[in-house]
Amino acid sequence: MSERSKENFINTINHRQPGNVVVDFGATTVTGIHVLIVEKLRSYYGLERRPVKVIEPYQMLGEIDSELIEAMDIDVVGLFGEKNMFSVSNKGWRVHKTLWGQEVLFPGGFNYTYNSNGDILMYPEGDTSVQPSSMMPRAGYFFDALERQEPIDDATLRIEDNLEEFGLVTDNDLIYWKDQIESVNNGSQAIVATLGGTALGDIALVPGVGLKKPKGIRSIAEWYMSTLSREDFIKNLYDMQTDIAIENLKKLYGVIGNRIDVAFICGTDFGTQNSTFCSPETYTDMWLPYYKKVNDWIHNNTGWKTFKHSCGAIETFMDLFIESGFDIINPVQINASGMDPRILKKKYGEKIVFWGGGVDTQGVFAFGTPEQVKDQVRRQCEIFNNGGGFVFNTVHNIQANVPFENVVAMLETLKEL
Repeated sequence: MSERSKENFINTINHRQPGNVVVDFGATTVTGIHVLIVEKLRSYYGLERRPVKVIEPYQMLGEIDSELIEAMDIDVVGLFGEKNMFSVSNKGWRVHKTLWGQEVLFPGGFNYTYNSNGDILMYPEGDTSVQPSSMMPRAGYFFDALERQEPIDDATLRIEDNLEEFGLVTDNDLIYWKDQIESVNNGSQAIVATLGGTALGDIALVPGVGLKKPKGIRSIAEWYMSTLSREDFIKNLYDMQTDIAIENLKKLYGVIGNRIDVAFICGTDFGTQNSTFCSPETYTDMWLPYYKKVNDWIHNNTGWKTFKHSCGAIETFMDLFIESGFDIINPVQINASGMDPRILKKKYGEKIVFWGGGVDTQGVFAFGTPEQVKDQVRRQCEIFNNGGGFVFNTVHNIQANVPFENVVAMLETLKEL
């Protein structure tokens, strides 16, 4: 990776035409690659054959290391917290064999068991003495959360219970992030940091798969209902959470300064395939003020851009995301209702960066031919990259069962561009 790569990133993120299409694979947990495909990529590029680290085991995302970054002409690298979704530190790597027969590296504290069906049960903090928090089906490629919702008594429901995983950063956390930033900051890489603590109602986090005994509202269905039936509870929770988040951001900024380019803020989904799960008015009341509070602090005190993930048909929310202060929207689900790339670029292209949407993972990428993949990649880049404001990635993570020849077709086309 060269300084030219960073220059292209800075241009596109500021809505100026870059010299080349800016590419991200693996900088976040929503722009990653399944560990099986990562192994195939290492073989395709002639890299040393060795087990790949699973850096995010919930989705089974593989590490995109420096060798792959160079081979794939990736322009962005990601920094993540010390612990993964299961509250297990990513260290002490050990070889394990997956259900599909691949040898991978899991963190040393990653402990699991099998049930009678042969499914894998995963435990928070690797503690097999408590209830499992997640399961990978025997024929599956990633984990699903197991809800452990205790009976809810509104008379005794405490906001603090849903804040358990959002505590203040410690001195050890600051040392960790200082080491992280110094390990990659050579001036030629654009950096996205997932600092944590800023997700508001992210359904992936609600069940608390990293908590041994989660309290509060931990059922996904109950959470969605609570946004209507317990509005005051949710608002008070978000208010307290954003206060904690900003205190943490102040401390983290004191350590990492402007040596990162982008902060991953939130992965809360607001879209379905055909619509949004709430009205614009509900979003404005329940989410916008809290997102804006965090984004405003970042923009007033740092040089970071802010990254918002939301799948689905979210065109009707685009102005609201912009009003919330987000600089970047991901993934641009081009196959969802109302998500026409040309219309999105024309209406919002000067106000927000489109990160993703380079190829449809639910359609052409999974079921099309290599030529169809190439055509779509060219077309999407032509639309989104015009005038900058575009970082190439697929529509969400690259899954295990995508035809590898389609992955190669995508990469060949990017190299041409």
